[in-house]
Amino acid sequence: MQQDTLQELISNMEEDRMDDFLDSLYPELTLETDDIIMSIAVKKDYSKIQDFDKRKEEFIKDLNEFIQEFSETPESDDFMKYFDD
Repeated sequence: MQQDTLQELISNMEEDRMDDFLDSLYPELTLETDDIIMSIAVKKDYSKIQDFDKRKEEFIKDLNEFIQEFSETPESDDFMKYFDD
């Protein structure tokens, strides 16, 4: 019984370390409106764009492209079917 508990603790610690590692790789952002909450892990390194306004513009452009690409996927159709009666 104690061995199982110890193994579970070790497993939980490993999962926590993996989560911390992934968080350090990709910063996460949660966007929220009255209708939608969207969590995003950002893979692109925007720090290479020195100018703040240009960096923000690039991120918004990439976000819009992401939404457009998603709208053209079968997954977006599947998601909309969720709301069918």
